This record gives sequence, structure tokens and C-alpha cells, in this order.
Amino acid sequence: MSEVILSTEAVSKSFGKFRALAGISASFPSGKLTSIIGPNGAGKSTFFNLLSGAFPPSEGRVIFEGRDITGTPQHHFAKLGIAKSFQITNVFPQLPVHENVRVALQALVSRYQIWSPRANLPELAERAEALLEIVGLQEHRHRAAGTLAHGQQRALEIAMALAANPRLLLLDEPTAGMSPEETRAMMDLILKLASERTVILVEHKMKLVMGISDRLLVLHHGELLAEGTPDEIRRNETVKRVYLGQREH
Repeated sequence: MSEVILSTEAVSKSFGKFRALAGISASFPSGKLTSIIGPNGAGKSTFFNLLSGAFPPSEGRVIFEGRDITGTPQHHFAKLGIAKSFQITNVFPQLPVHENVRVALQALVSRYQIWSPRANLPELAERAEALLEIVGLQEHRHRAAGTLAHGQQRALEIAMALAANPRLLLLDEPTAGMSPEETRAMMDLILKLASERTVILVEHKMKLVMGISDRLLVLHHGELLAEGTPDEIRRNETVKRVYLGQREH
């Protein structure tokens, strides 16, 4: 396996008496695209929230680039080199697309000078243009973000996450609610992003991720059921029994 960028050591998470995750130990290789899959209720979102710092595990540790980041506040993750696609849960709908990305960039470079005149930071406008080109939204730079189609708004959120120039990008169900055309465009974008950084995504559409993932982790009832390459997962009899036979949504 490639050098490990992120790993978990026996992480568990309980909400009251409900145990959502039970002792998951997993490693994510640097420079690879890893998908976390499983049926509804498998614990994917809970595991993702542990990886992204939304909340700490009840037990176990999360290690990033050899450093124990268990319990680190989520707002410190960008400085560490980790970005989540939907940290900013909504775009600023009244602002132009370009301005959404520029604001995200300015928040990073001038956290304590948020009211600095934009003329003082001309390089941010250029960087915003570059990010919009990466996600395919440069043609819509002057449109109000709230007028974008759903898939385009997701792409804009990813551009805002990329403002931190992360070494690790976490994507939480990036194709949720998308049309088939939007889904294909998002998968193309994810492959493009994965060529330059480590990507971990949660997805319940198994067929979609089989064709783009380097590795997969399969969760079931809060436990790690299997991990491996797409071919290894396809051949895994336990996975086929509990997941592949189910109808996808």
C-alpha cells in the first residue's frame, strides 16, 4: 500500500445507548481515491464525521500524517491540510459565483482582517478564477450562486473547499440529489481532483464508485465489513451477500 495519509485506530462512536460505530481500524493511502460505502444505516455518515472532525470518537484515535488529531476542532482542519466539501453547508446565494470563492480564499488568508478592502488582495481574484476553472464554473462566474443548478452548487462548494489547497479532500455523498447528467459531471470532477490529492468520499451508489475508486471500505451495522480494491470487493462473498444483492437507490 502507498504511504498512509489518514488512519483510524479502533474508533467507536455511541449516541446514548446507540452504538453507531464499533472499533473501526482503517488506513487511507496517500494519493488514492478511497470510497466508503455500505447500505443505509451502515454508519458511513458517522464515520465520515469522525474523519472530518465534526465530532470526536467515543473511543479510539484518528491519525493524520502521523499526528494524532483526535478531538481537534473542525475549524483547525484547513490549517492541517484537510478540507471537507460541504464545511460551508450553503453557498452565499445572493453573491456572484466568483465572489463566493474569493470570500472563501480571503477567510483563509486574512482571518483577522476579514474587512480588508478587496483591492488589497488582488491575487485572490486570480486564484478564485483558477478554482472556478478547475470545477468547470468559469462561464458562470458572474451569476448569483443561488441561480445555479443543484450540481453546479455542489461544484461551487467544492471550489470553496479547495481554497485551502488541501492535501486531503473529504466528500460526503457528492452526487446526492443529482440527475444522471449531473452525476456523470461530478464523477469526472472527482477523478480530476483525485489526480492531484488524496480523496475520500462517502457514497451509497456502489456502481458509481466501483469504476473510479482505487480502494473501497464497506461498512455494515457500524463495523468494517471489508476493504480492498474494487475487484477484491466484487469477489468478496460477504459483501455480495449483505450489500451487492440489495437494490441501489
